[in-house]
Amino acid sequence: MMRADIASVVSIGAMSLLLATSGMAAPAAKLSPDEIKATFFNGQPFTASTPSNVKFKMTFTADGKMKRQPAGGGKKGDGTWKLSGDGFCRTWKGAKEECFTIVSAGANQWSVLKGSGVVATWSK
Repeated sequence: MMRADIASVVSIGAMSLLLATSGMAAPAAKLSPDEIKATFFNGQPFTASTPSNVKFKMTFTADGKMKRQPAGGGKKGDGTWKLSGDGFCRTWKGAKEECFTIVSAGANQWSVLKGSGVVATWSK
């Protein structure tokens, strides 16, 4: 009888581990527009990295302006930002407006998404 009980416990433990590691994790938390503003659009610089690992120092100020400074590649830029219904939109000088959402991507890291594709990782 003892052997059957142990087998049941091992089986349940293995199933729990399988479920925990099978991609059934909770979806990443999407930041609300107010959370985006409080976290990033407060005049404090942060780092943005592209999928090809080009890094920038980004600064978004409360008055709707933004700057990016290269940190090992890329080019500097100035533009404007505004909150949208589910994220934010930005316009670099000489370019058209683009809109994004932001989701949590780990400790002090966030993914910037255009649709379902990650276009940058922001970190503090």
